[in-house]
Amino acid sequence: MTILLLTLSLLAHAGDPPFAPWLGASGRVRALFVPAGAPARAAIRAFAPRAQRMSSAAKHAGAYDLGVRASDGVPVTFFTLVPFAQKKGTNLGDYRMGRWPQETGGSPNGYAAPEGFIRVSRADAQRRVSTRFRLGEFLTHDQAEVWPKYAVLRPELLDKLELLGDALVAAGRSDRIAIMSGFRTPQYNSPGVGAGGRAEDSRHTYGDAADVFVDADGDSVMDDVDGDGRVSVEDARWLVTLLDGIEADHPALVGGLSAYPAAEDHGPFVHVDVRGRRARW
Repeated sequence: MTILLLTLSLLAHAGDPPFAPWLGASGRVRALFVPAGAPARAAIRAFAPRAQRMSSAAKHAGAYDLGVRASDGVPVTFFTLVPFAQKKGTNLGDYRMGRWPQETGGSPNGYAAPEGFIRVSRADAQRRVSTRFRLGEFLTHDQAEVWPKYAVLRPELLDKLELLGDALVAAGRSDRIAIMSGFRTPQYNSPGVGAGGRAEDSRHTYGDAADVFVDADGDSVMDDVDGDGRVSVEDARWLVTLLDGIEADHPALVGGLSAYPAAEDHGPFVHVDVRGRRARW
């Protein structure tokens, strides 16, 4: 957070476009996530000094368009987070969240609890958080009629996925990346934990992981991206090779990668995250 605010402040004083550092290595990130209160107020002043909604955005959790647009015309949305401490037991308002390991004895992997949560209304779910992706694509797949929902999403994940999209285009493939699973609340993640299933302390619950596949034809199944004439786990492995190259070029986005074969309820896919250290399985 300190580095983030310092970067914004320096850019504002230098007269450069104040949103530049938020674009990521891809240049395609369109969202900022800042805790409410003084951190939000300071970030808004550096990011958009003339923002009329500064007071409301700094104090109240929500999504705010502060009038700054990237070169493609997509607005950069300022998300003020609900503090983690506002979660009561297993719920945040009417939305069931479950409990993070830090609430019940600590993460076995030493992970820190999320700093806060994005409050997501029906309208907010349609907001672009990067050039290719909308916020709603990363929401947990349950409680369909409960609004607002809450989520965790790190811009580094968006950046890595946008770089994957660019790499696909460069390789002559479609950049229609489908998000099979993004953020998962602990209560949603827990039933699938076990041998061959979900990790108990999954990075999905920390907002920096996604399960993805390429789906140009919209059939909800991985495309034949490796060009061998069939769809198999080899297509997922081909995507992992692209992502390995992205990590080599952008060490700040290093994380977990794994290719998964098709199963009864899904086609091949790739798990990708930005946990900060290399992990393969």
